[in-house]
Amino acid sequence: MYTHPFSAWYWRDASRELRDLRKLLFAALMIAMCVVLAQVPSVPLFGGAKVTWGFLARSVCAWVCGPVLGLLFAFAEDILSFFLTGGGGYPFFPGYTLTTMLGVLTYALFLYRAPLRIWRIFCAKLLTNVQNVVLGALWMAILNSNGRFSLETWYASASLSAAKNLIMLPVQTVLLVVLLRALQPALRQMGMLPRTAAAAPQNRI
Repeated sequence: MYTHPFSAWYWRDASRELRDLRKLLFAALMIAMCVVLAQVPSVPLFGGAKVTWGFLARSVCAWVCGPVLGLLFAFAEDILSFFLTGGGGYPFFPGYTLTTMLGVLTYALFLYRAPLRIWRIFCAKLLTNVQNVVLGALWMAILNSNGRFSLETWYASASLSAAKNLIMLPVQTVLLVVLLRALQPALRQMGMLPRTAAAAPQNRI
């Protein structure tokens, strides 16, 4: 296991996941889970915020498969989800694919082959929410600008999105903590996660 991703060993292990048939099958299963979870009704909170469920499957895939395979998963998942669900009536826009990929990469950098700690889960969710606010508002401003980007449109959209994401953050964090801790024993038993923090190269723990 690693305390941080700033290690050649970390990226070597992450790259090897591309040759692991079980991890490839697991990533495919998580794509299917994302499609299924997209059909599960969201839970309204207040202030217009609502909890959707796709982030659960994306975070689990990032946790198990790492940043390299995770990026491929995110790309495939976003494209397939759009065409399988019809995109909710919206046209395809590659910016949202980029947001999905960046979110999965963020989960992986905090969770892959790392000790499962609440602060890691919280920071990963916080950063993905910030990405959703900043980039989501940017994509909306571009799509609604008719060729002319408006900073005022971006700010209005980002302000509203930030309030909603702040409301959702504690709920999403709790859901992730409960889910990852519940899955950890079974995934370790299956060999999908490191069993221990046993002796290893000096940049591991």
